[in-house]
Amino acid sequence: MSDDGAAACCPPAATKKKAANKLVVEEPTDDDVSTCNLHPATMEKLSIFRGDVILLKGKRRRDTICIAMADEGCREHALGINPSVRSNLRVRLGDVVSVHPCLDAAYGAKVHVLPLDDTVEGLTGDLFEAYLKPHFLNAYRPVRKGDLFLVRGGMRSVEFKVVDIHPPAEYCIVADDTEVFCDGEPVKREDEERLDGVGYDDVGGMRKQLAQIRELVELPLRHPQLFRSIGVKPPKGILLYGPPGSGKTLIARAVANETGAFFFCINGPEIMSKLAGESESNLRKAFQEAEKNAPSIIFIDEIDSIAPKREKTHGEVERRIVSQLLTLMDGLKTRAHVIVMGATNRPNSIDPALRRFGRFDREIDIGVPDEVGRLEVLLVHTKNMKIADDVDLEAVAKDTHGYVGADLAALCTEAALQCIREKMDVIDLEDETMDAEILSSMAITNDHLKTALAGTNPSALRETVVEVPNVSWADIGGLEGVKRELQETVQYPVEHPDKFEKFGMSPSRGVLFYGPPGCGKTLLAKAIANECQANFISVKGPELLTMWFGESEANVRDIFGKARQSAPCVLFFDELDSIATQRGRSVGDAGGAADRVLNQLLTEMDGMGAKKTVFIIGATNRPDIIDPALLRPGRLDQLIYIPLPDEASRHQIFKACLRKSPVAKNVDLGALARFTAGFSGADITEICQRACKYAIREDIEKDLERERKAREKPEEMEVDCADEPAQVGAAHFEESMRYARRSVSDADIRKYQAFAQTLQQSRGFGTEFRFSKRTQQAAEAEAAANADAEDDDLYS
Repeated sequence: MSDDGAAACCPPAATKKKAANKLVVEEPTDDDVSTCNLHPATMEKLSIFRGDVILLKGKRRRDTICIAMADEGCREHALGINPSVRSNLRVRLGDVVSVHPCLDAAYGAKVHVLPLDDTVEGLTGDLFEAYLKPHFLNAYRPVRKGDLFLVRGGMRSVEFKVVDIHPPAEYCIVADDTEVFCDGEPVKREDEERLDGVGYDDVGGMRKQLAQIRELVELPLRHPQLFRSIGVKPPKGILLYGPPGSGKTLIARAVANETGAFFFCINGPEIMSKLAGESESNLRKAFQEAEKNAPSIIFIDEIDSIAPKREKTHGEVERRIVSQLLTLMDGLKTRAHVIVMGATNRPNSIDPALRRFGRFDREIDIGVPDEVGRLEVLLVHTKNMKIADDVDLEAVAKDTHGYVGADLAALCTEAALQCIREKMDVIDLEDETMDAEILSSMAITNDHLKTALAGTNPSALRETVVEVPNVSWADIGGLEGVKRELQETVQYPVEHPDKFEKFGMSPSRGVLFYGPPGCGKTLLAKAIANECQANFISVKGPELLTMWFGESEANVRDIFGKARQSAPCVLFFDELDSIATQRGRSVGDAGGAADRVLNQLLTEMDGMGAKKTVFIIGATNRPDIIDPALLRPGRLDQLIYIPLPDEASRHQIFKACLRKSPVAKNVDLGALARFTAGFSGADITEICQRACKYAIREDIEKDLERERKAREKPEEMEVDCADEPAQVGAAHFEESMRYARRSVSDADIRKYQAFAQTLQQSRGFGTEFRFSKRTQQAAEAEAAANADAEDDDLYS
């Protein structure tokens, strides 16, 4: 075939080459209203230099000017522009704009700028000093007549409009000698349809999910011919599921705004009616309205309320609504350009007929964001806030494990309220307006965020007692070997996951502390949760058991579900022996509830997702009655004996207990440690508390005596020298030691030591196993033979 014939066979679209100056709009790396980001290779191709003024042409014959900035992170066929610039060009993310050099942009002599009335409501003071002067002093900024631009300052943003340029021109550059003035009444917004609604740049922490949704929603709505040419039907529905506050509704609104589609929102309970047939009629009307205004998105929020499993609902209305929804989704025409999006936080309670291909084609998990995702969400929520230089958002993202988008929004709001509380003395509550200078002096600092962090917690764990404990290693005296083992088991997987991946190891799932009561088992669990900044859920064994059949197992499932949602999380079972006794031995247990709870516990431990960092720590002082299935490797595989403290550890415990107390110099803590052999950590704490109590009693008595003397002989009080500072002295400890008692007997200690010895004998080879030289030589020879065999296979 000739070349002419080949060209004739190709469709025109295939031979037509895209113009080099047509670029796709994407998010910028910096948020400056006057710049646009281009890849260096694109700038070279278009003969544009860094700092050049370029003309961007968008939709509806709109254009504006920007300064070109090189950015390696930008794609070659794309440019990054600010939301205000996108609004001026009437384009959205994914649209195409054309780039041209701007040779006629001159320096302006005067620029008249006015604020928009809806952004300065209730704001007084000098807007020029608070907003415009800092904005234009930073750099040379190009402006176009009629354009809007957003200036952030103080605790709110103000939008301005370029009203006039002198000498008369369409656009100019504001230089050092350009006069900027904002005299006059605020202007009214021309287009009521505000294009600065929720967009993709307002959704943070879910890039992967957004990419999937755009692929499933934007392509069918914008380019339906793609699916027709391939010969497949476009997707009809997407189900978004995840914990409350993770951003499901926000994503749906962002997709509707960015695609420009008609958005029809159905809140589940709204369509229900007491009249027969009315509920189904409401649903039909919604779908008819969407088809009329195509392309459109129907968004059903809380879909589980109107489409529950039909076999489990008792009402006839719910069943009819589910059937109606199924027939409506099947009845959607292929070319109707209507997509149904559903959102729920209970995906397993939806009727299974809805969750097949052809109805809800794809189910997307909008989960709890990771550290990078949380940083993105924080950047979104703080972009309109005035942030001080000392704010470290990366550190905040690191400390907010288990927080969803709504929790991070609450955190930012609380930090802002904290900032406002500090300025309450200079704010006039009676005045309806507020001075712009006061607003510009307010900024969120790192201390505000820390205070807010202490007062908020993940919403997924509101019902559960969850905390990041304030116990540190400094509160625990001695036990250095145990601390090191805990760090390797719990802290390293959280802080160094790459090392475990490098060595091909999955981290340990759980630890069992056993030993005499009062030796610091609970304290150790709290300290390790604090050290690795993980959430901490404390579960008291007996509270899981209820009188209702199946309820106890459901409690165990709920606790593990919450721990996964707020990962990394330390799940601490105190008094584990109350729910994990050996099966079949429970006497008088109605229905074997304890056995069923243990079975559920075992299956939950095995079923924990590998990607979810959940550690289980059990504590018991009766390890001999715990079921062996719980102690096998893969469950509570690290058994750590917490012994009575030795002399050095007792000295450390005394120091830890008294580190905040004023102790006199005549108190010898070393002597106290020598005399308290066989005492547990709790016993030593009691000695310290009793000594402090005696010191407090003595100090109160001194104060009362001083008051009595002041009333009776005031002249003696004036001559009296200053009192000695109150301290815990040796006499107080001597008195306290008279009542000191050991809570653990020698017989108990022998029992624990015997259990530890039995465990070691049954589990390991001791120190007898060694690799012999012959074994090592044989292994090396086998490896060499395998390598030769592979080479032979390769050549053959």
